[in-house]
Amino acid sequence: MNKPKYQEKIRSIVEQFALEPIFEPEDIAERVVTRSDISRPGLPLAGFFRDFERERIQVIGNMEHSYLCSLPLEQRKASLSGFFSRDVVMVIVSAGLPIFPEMKELAAASGTPLYRSDKRTSALVARLTGALNVSLAERVTIHGVLVEVYGEGVLIMGESGIGKSETAIELVKRGHRLIADDAVELKRVSDVTLVGSAPELIKHYIELRGIGIVDVRRIFGMGSVKETEKVNLAIHFEPWDPEKQYERFGLDAEYTDILGIRIPSITIPVKPGRNLAVIIEIAAMNHRQKRMGYNTAEEFNKRCLEFQQKQQN
Repeated sequence: MNKPKYQEKIRSIVEQFALEPIFEPEDIAERVVTRSDISRPGLPLAGFFRDFERERIQVIGNMEHSYLCSLPLEQRKASLSGFFSRDVVMVIVSAGLPIFPEMKELAAASGTPLYRSDKRTSALVARLTGALNVSLAERVTIHGVLVEVYGEGVLIMGESGIGKSETAIELVKRGHRLIADDAVELKRVSDVTLVGSAPELIKHYIELRGIGIVDVRRIFGMGSVKETEKVNLAIHFEPWDPEKQYERFGLDAEYTDILGIRIPSITIPVKPGRNLAVIIEIAAMNHRQKRMGYNTAEEFNKRCLEFQQKQQN
């Protein structure tokens, strides 16, 4: 069996969601969660364990609790005994519901971490799933810069020394925000979403050749940086090649595949005199328009065709 690539410590989940410990085994500091999906164990509590997945966090809500309350004491003990004997990774009783004494006893006997949350069941499950989707997501670190421009997450890529960091500083000066420079950690948090952040060591720093390391947060203020951002657009910088035909109208859509997700992308040729920060601002606004349903290139092409038809008539 393959070992899960990523994991989250139970202690971290407990702290993040302010869970009340009911029982914690002695080795709780080493216990981890490796699955992001959450289970409501109604059927297992009724004795049906086919396809039961012990690696999932089990959340006991109002329905499961009401079912247990309806059982005679001995039957409830038998139901909980069968459930806790399955080596469950973690159990949370939601909505501040009372803990059955036999539940605590069986958790201790089986070494199962047991907690209580005052959050509503649906809200707790949604928040847990969202947080675990991020912390357990497939990820990759790439060389580049990630900035937020007009609400769009723009990933700038290109060879070293081409001007990515200088462009990022210019964008920050113009009121936009830096997420990561030089190394960008990208996580696939869903089938359509990539989220980028900076490694902890270099968070909020930019390296400028000839100057050195710059602390963007201290120089430009807290509003100039952001912890994470969804990647909406990838921009590739490359040295200007006079022999190459670059896109002039923007009709042909380009994509960059990262972790199996296709990110809309454009290639920007770099040469002295080009204001790359302004170009990226325009690219971000243009991409935002496309996402809202307006494609300038298609509208211009439509006008050209209509004009040609009028000329022919």
